[in-house]
Amino acid sequence: AITGESGSGKSTFVNALRGLSNDDEKAAPTGITETTNEVTPYPHPNYPNVKLWDLPGIGTTKYPAKKYLKLVGFEKFDFFIIISADRFRENDVKLAQEIHKMKKKFYFVRSKIDENLRAEKRQRHFSEEETLTKIREDCVHSEGLGIESPKVFLVSSFQLKLYDFSLLQQTLERDLPKNKRDTLLFVMPNINPEIIIKKKKALKSTIICYALGSAAGAAVPVPGVSIAVDAALLIGAVTHYVHAFGLDIPSLKRLSDRTDVPYADLRAVIISPLAAVEITAGLLIKVLTQVGRTATLIVAEEASRFVPIVGIPLAMGFSFGTTYTILKSILNQLADDAQKVFERISV
Repeated sequence: AITGESGSGKSTFVNALRGLSNDDEKAAPTGITETTNEVTPYPHPNYPNVKLWDLPGIGTTKYPAKKYLKLVGFEKFDFFIIISADRFRENDVKLAQEIHKMKKKFYFVRSKIDENLRAEKRQRHFSEEETLTKIREDCVHSEGLGIESPKVFLVSSFQLKLYDFSLLQQTLERDLPKNKRDTLLFVMPNINPEIIIKKKKALKSTIICYALGSAAGAAVPVPGVSIAVDAALLIGAVTHYVHAFGLDIPSLKRLSDRTDVPYADLRAVIISPLAAVEITAGLLIKVLTQVGRTATLIVAEEASRFVPIVGIPLAMGFSFGTTYTILKSILNQLADDAQKVFERISV
């Protein structure tokens, strides 16, 4: 849940986490006045089961501070991000204390840091590091937060790769239950090479599951079943990889809009034939023939079925090896492409 006082930049932050510009058709509405009047869920474009909830500003007539948590249905949220565009005020502190009492996680995010730095640069003896330190200390001590070692993250929703957003991402990842950590990782924008590496590692750990599913399909002694199972598994896995790295067409176009780097330029650095396209069985078959040893393994799997007694176990082994080899190769190439795209937008 993203909450805070009216005008603090909650909706812009929600859009940034979803990889959207504020003028995107599916973006949360933003403006200089309060634009969030109801508790509103915004699904991630590629992972709709992940929802970011944009909450109305605390302390409004409709959502008074004393009844705020009850009115917004606090129990449904994994954690709260409390946003302020300047100092954290009394209502923010009260909200944090109530969330703390209910044993929920919360994080303070100081937004619009880029605007503050632009203003401070007019000073003769400007130091970005000193300014950021001053802002952070001011946030911690404002209103006497009354919470031991409060976590305050300085963020610009328009430049997530700067300041404390990567630290916020690491903190959320660490604090979430284990079964939700990878999901959070996959929906995060590729703001640094470390996130791309983490995504690759997490995705690589699932390859064995797909390979076992492929082997199970090969155990069915019916012609065509193994191929059908493999096709379905591979389409699902590769689509997941492409979405996680943000290499599908909609994600690349959204990235282009947010960074002002032409879509054609992003597309030009991509090598994998499975990025920025619709993943189909026909396309996969075409790509598989180009992966080393794959054709040999596929032929060996089909031929082994006719071997008496040991044919099915052999087919299962070949199917496992084929799927593992294919997915590992595809994952490596997509991760490399994600890195190239990151480097292009960082120029």
